[in-house]
Amino acid sequence: MLIPRFQFQKLKSLSSKKVTIIYGPRRVGKTTLLKKFLENKKNYLFVTGEDVFVSDFLSSQSIEKLKSFIGKKTLLVIDEAQYIPLIGKSLKLIIDHIENVRVIVTGSSTFDLTKQIGEPLTGRQHIIQLFPISQLELNQIETLAEASAHLDERLIYGSYPETLTLKDNSLKQEYLHELVSSYLIKDILAFEGVQKSKKMIDLLILLAFQVGKEVSHNELGAQLSMSKNTVERYLDLLEKAFVLVNIRGFSRNLRKEVTKTSRYYFYDNGVRNALINNFNPLVRRDDVGMLWENYLVMERIKKQHYLSIWSNNYFWRTYDQKEIDWVEEREGQLHGYEFKWKKDKAQPPKLWLETYENATFTCISQSNYLEFIT
Repeated sequence: MLIPRFQFQKLKSLSSKKVTIIYGPRRVGKTTLLKKFLENKKNYLFVTGEDVFVSDFLSSQSIEKLKSFIGKKTLLVIDEAQYIPLIGKSLKLIIDHIENVRVIVTGSSTFDLTKQIGEPLTGRQHIIQLFPISQLELNQIETLAEASAHLDERLIYGSYPETLTLKDNSLKQEYLHELVSSYLIKDILAFEGVQKSKKMIDLLILLAFQVGKEVSHNELGAQLSMSKNTVERYLDLLEKAFVLVNIRGFSRNLRKEVTKTSRYYFYDNGVRNALINNFNPLVRRDDVGMLWENYLVMERIKKQHYLSIWSNNYFWRTYDQKEIDWVEEREGQLHGYEFKWKKDKAQPPKLWLETYENATFTCISQSNYLEFIT
């Protein structure tokens, strides 16, 4: 099954005078996207940063050495560029001193690649973010009825490209377990010297049971016998490795509003379920609300990125337990959304309407969720 990627057209249209950087989790299809892009190209050089020979050349900081490596190619593609020391400076030299060469790089983590590329390439980069397959992309190959029919499966197994192509559920489970154990925290262990990988997994498991709820760093630390600072460092790394998304509380200085806590969502439902080893059907689960909320949040974020919907995203809650699951601040207006799996309606908190007179409120349920995410 070939799924057209939404970012393909953007990749085709970008300028040759800047480095194009494709970020995203492992196994979401960055290399596949590149190979599709290169299908009709001829004069290009495709290399991987995991190759020691390639890394030696591209970390040299020598214009002549870089010129000899690229030769007469007009397109340089570097997969997994985060493995190359000082790659940002080398890319700057290529862009500034080697004419008629377009450069595309991919990275499976932002923390190391951003650290190396950020400052040297200021004003010289285009960034494309790739996620697990979005419903926006799936709409190109399936009807709305088919999308609804597959909803339960996507809440359980997520939307990584391979899980969508595998037919057998046991193979999907095996794939997701392998993804979690072999790849998800590989970048963190490799680049940040995190020695206690079990603690990282234990932290993720705790968060898997708190999707859609405020998280206390102190409480997580106490449960894991870790300091608050270590917990915060691990959470930051998990965000930068595209495992978690952090959403903060919204406030305009109303005393009752909660603002100093976070809610964490997983990039993919399948990964979340693999961590807790629960692939039971929805009728046998007590966490359907969490799965539904995580799914809607991530599909909405994918839509925002792919359609360039510029929004600040929050949750809203007061100390007396009034809350709204998802708040978007767009073009000076607030939009509140409540996520309900079984109900089609929900009443907005009175305080929300009184405090923010022009704000909207919508309940997102199975009857209208496709409009929200596509």
